[in-house]
This record gives sequence, C-alpha cells and structure tokens, in this order.
Amino acid sequence: MHEYRIGRLHGRFVVTWREEDGRRRRYRLEARSLETAEAEARDIILAQTARTSELTVEAIWKAYSETVIGRPVHESMEYTGRSVLPWFGAFRPDQIAVQDCKAYIADRRRAGVKDGTIWTQLGKLRTCLNWAEKTGLIERAPYVERPSKPDPKERYLTRQEIQRLLETECAPHIKLAIRLLLSTAARVTAVLELTWDRVDFERRQINLRTGEGQRKGRAIVPMTDSLRLALVEAKKAALSDHVVEWAGGPVNTIKKGFRTAALEAGLPDVSPHVLRHTAAVHLAEAGNSMDEIAQYLGHSDSRITASTYARYSPEHLRKAARALEFD
Repeated sequence: MHEYRIGRLHGRFVVTWREEDGRRRRYRLEARSLETAEAEARDIILAQTARTSELTVEAIWKAYSETVIGRPVHESMEYTGRSVLPWFGAFRPDQIAVQDCKAYIADRRRAGVKDGTIWTQLGKLRTCLNWAEKTGLIERAPYVERPSKPDPKERYLTRQEIQRLLETECAPHIKLAIRLLLSTAARVTAVLELTWDRVDFERRQINLRTGEGQRKGRAIVPMTDSLRLALVEAKKAALSDHVVEWAGGPVNTIKKGFRTAALEAGLPDVSPHVLRHTAAVHLAEAGNSMDEIAQYLGHSDSRITASTYARYSPEHLRKAARALEFD
C-alpha cells in the first residue's frame, strides 16, 4: 500500500498520498475519529489503486489481502493464489464465465487435487469478488461455480488407536507434534508455528496464537499432564525458538514423518488433520459443552462446532428423546 498521511483540513479528516508517478492525491474523509479515519483512508487508497490497475482479479485479490486479512498478501491467500491467479488473475471480474470455473475444476481434478480443496480455492475467489462488489470496486461480482462441498470426514481415532500411534517409534519431532495435535486440538500449522515463549509452564497454558493478522481461529488451551512432561523434555533439548524443530530449525511439514508413523501403527487412512478431529470428538464424547469445545478449536461461533460435533455428545437430543419415552 502507498505511504499516506492523515491530517485535518477545514475541521475534517483528509488522507494524502503520492501515486507511483509522483502525483499527489488528497481525499476528504467522512470519519469523525482518527481510528475510523485510518480504516476509511486505506479503503480509499486501495480502491483508487485497484481502479488504476483496470480492476483485474489479481488487483482485487491483492487489495482484499491487504485490507481484510491485515497483512500484505497473507500466506494462505498467497498459497491459494498460486493456483487461482494463473487462471483468473488477468481477467476483469465481468470477463469470468461459468465455463472458466468448470475448466478450472477439470484441470485441478486432472492434477489430482480433491474437490474439497477446489471448493475452498474457488470459495476464496468468490469471497474476494463479493468484497469488491460490497466496497464499490466493481458493479457486480460474477457467479463463481464450485464443485459440491464434500461431506465432512467421519474418521477419528479410538483411544486404542491413539495409544498405538503414541507408542510407535518415530523421530522425536514427529512424536512431539502428534502429542501436541492430540492434546490441543490445534491445526497442524499452529503446532508447527508454536514457539517456546508461548508455552507457559507456570500457568500450564499453551498460546497457539501468533498475533500476526487475522488467522483461522486459534486458542489458548490448558496443558495436560502428559503433554507437560513431553514439553519439559523437549525444552531441555531445544536448539531453536520453535517447539517442534528439526536440525536446530523450524519444521515446514510433518507429512512424510507422520505418514511413516501412521503406517507403522496400522493407521494408513489417518492424516495429521484427523488428530484435530479426533480431539474434538473425544471432548464431545466426554460431555463437554459445545462452547468449551469451540474455545479449544478456536471457533468464533459455537454453532459451527455443534453442527459437526453435537452428535458425538452423550447429551445430544437427550431431552428430545424423553418425549418419545412410552411406557
């Protein structure tokens, strides 16, 4: 984003910046406070930048990332953009047709990408374009066709399967990652980004938040006894700031190591994400409330949690079932 300055002119807030060609621009703002002036100023600058870029999808994608996500090209948007932008980036929104979406879906499927991932990728494109319409960057967002959303995966580990996985011989960083995933219900990325300064042994808490922009929900969770023992041992041998480390540095992925451990434990159909689902299911089966489980998962709305995990709770529909008790 351009460097800008917010000041006052005739009692009103104004924003001033210079374009790349050196021209000075100034806009009067409707805001009545400095805080709201900051937000309004950014929207105006991004809108003007996008217009001078002829409103390509790539320009909108960048503007959305900077404005809504809160960081210049958030890593998730950047990653998804590697697939979406080569297809749609050079188009104006009004040039996107249903056949373009169908062609994208077919190409991704041929590349072995699953429908769930394609659904998410095109969903981010749809969100960007809808945001552009809502903020007045474009007159109308095009219809973005997506494949049907796959049914949620039902696979989760039983306590016996969990025990087999934990007892499997594997690299120390893989074993620690597995225990963290099971004990915190965190996403894999949150575990791999966890640093020791967010592990509070005194309060027995783990802060999975990074504080960098708007991320998928992350929580501050209590430390279980077994996890605390594992973390204490890992801390003694730590060579870096990252809790899960390899060769003295952070770990980008555990897919290969986890796959080996899962096969060794006789669990060929289990991925790291299954452990998050497993943790949530066991929380529900233990009778914890959907609000508590939502806090563990980092969900902002417990209704999202209930839609997936309420059926695992022993109290789910118990009150309704009483109405069907016939003597």
